[in-house]
Amino acid sequence: MHENYDVIIVGGGPVGLWLSCELRLAGLDVVVLERRTQRINQSRALTIHGRTLEILSLRGIEDRFLAVGKPVMAGHYAVLETRLDFNIFDSRFPYTLFIPQETTEALIEDFALELGVEIVRGATVERLTQEEDGVSVHGRTTEPFAFRGRYVIGSDGARSVVRSEAGIDFVGHPATGIWFMGDVVLGSPPEAGLLSAFNENGCILMAPLGDGVHHRIVINEANDRGMTRDDPVTLEELRTATKVIAGSDFGAHQPLWLTRFDNETRLASQYRKDRVFLAGDAAHIHLPAGGQGMNVGIQDAMNLGWKLAAVIKGEAPEELLDTYEAERRPVGVYLHDTTMAQTCLITAFSPHGRALRGVFNDMLRVPAFNAYFANQVSGFGVRYPEALPGFGIPASPLVGNRIRDIHLELAGGTRTTLFDLLAKGKWLDLTINGSAAVSRPNWLLPASVIVASGTPLEHPDTLAGIGALLVRPDGYVAQTARPRQPEKWRL
Repeated sequence: MHENYDVIIVGGGPVGLWLSCELRLAGLDVVVLERRTQRINQSRALTIHGRTLEILSLRGIEDRFLAVGKPVMAGHYAVLETRLDFNIFDSRFPYTLFIPQETTEALIEDFALELGVEIVRGATVERLTQEEDGVSVHGRTTEPFAFRGRYVIGSDGARSVVRSEAGIDFVGHPATGIWFMGDVVLGSPPEAGLLSAFNENGCILMAPLGDGVHHRIVINEANDRGMTRDDPVTLEELRTATKVIAGSDFGAHQPLWLTRFDNETRLASQYRKDRVFLAGDAAHIHLPAGGQGMNVGIQDAMNLGWKLAAVIKGEAPEELLDTYEAERRPVGVYLHDTTMAQTCLITAFSPHGRALRGVFNDMLRVPAFNAYFANQVSGFGVRYPEALPGFGIPASPLVGNRIRDIHLELAGGTRTTLFDLLAKGKWLDLTINGSAAVSRPNWLLPASVIVASGTPLEHPDTLAGIGALLVRPDGYVAQTARPRQPEKWRL
């Protein structure tokens, strides 16, 4: 360890760890400061959505997660009976992967350590000092420390010290309801494994945790008993509420974890202040509906990582950093709004509310409506409409959208995939059948770009009418070119 770094990341959950991987992949000197002394052994998040799986695949480590997770082809919106169909997506991962957050975090941490990231556990950050050319981070492990970085990233959760020290407002709404949950053993689990119920008594979700032993039960009662998120949950309380809402307590016993949570909803007023950035729960908190929080945070990290690395290495202009907030905060705004909307539907226990839920259930049976919500929950619907600095007018609707993985045969006969070509975190300049060239901004250096020419071996519609494309390190298309027209002989 030393005292000076290119980037200091405060918070070693999945978001901070993924940021560290992206920065270290680019060769930067990065340290992660995590207040916990050990990895987590409890999991609030249980899903990795399809777009996040694509992010993992862009760096070649998706198989580590697929080996231990379980694909689930449908999701829920506000615990409505009509499920969201993820099988519609043009992706290698048209599903959500059921996997505990503790496993996700451990696998990303392993990747970070392989890349050479420094992780300091038991490090409590107390204050920041911003200067013109860097940021000093002060805190304590077993003794006081002071590190200095060119930039600092706060991925330190809902009560972010980094956000507070940077003076960034956390705007939104206080909690209006309390939920509680338990990871327990069931003596008589439901036959289908998964169970959801909604009636005048409350709402319940039940699902196996994937360890072959425990189920998670999540409950929102119709009657407010005046509990706060700090009140302990008892097994008897969980069993009683489960029986009232679902008609049985399923023999719940041997609790592994019992806790309460709420629907406090807030969004950082800005994602950057000078040399300080926010990502994940430090930037946005909400009701954990649909497993979106961790996934949106990892996607924040993927967006910021390559941009910050390029600027630090002198391979991109400073203004590129402004596009992080421009691209990701609108995603946070939508997350803020849609989770509040789901809160209204999840707590609609009155006859009028249940009628509204019935209307939404019918709407989700319409494929177009179902696809809209599935796109938003999964992350596949994210698009970046504004051009990056130095890029001209978009040449096709593909610009700003994610690109799916495609098997390719390169000009020399080698077979690979589009994501494999992006695995080093560089840009990809791909010419299709040697027919065109795509324009690049002046600041994009040759050393930052993988240049290839090849033929798609599958999914011809994906690149229909495209002669070349420039793909960002995060898998979004930055520019395209039309195929060259064959020259006509003149008589």
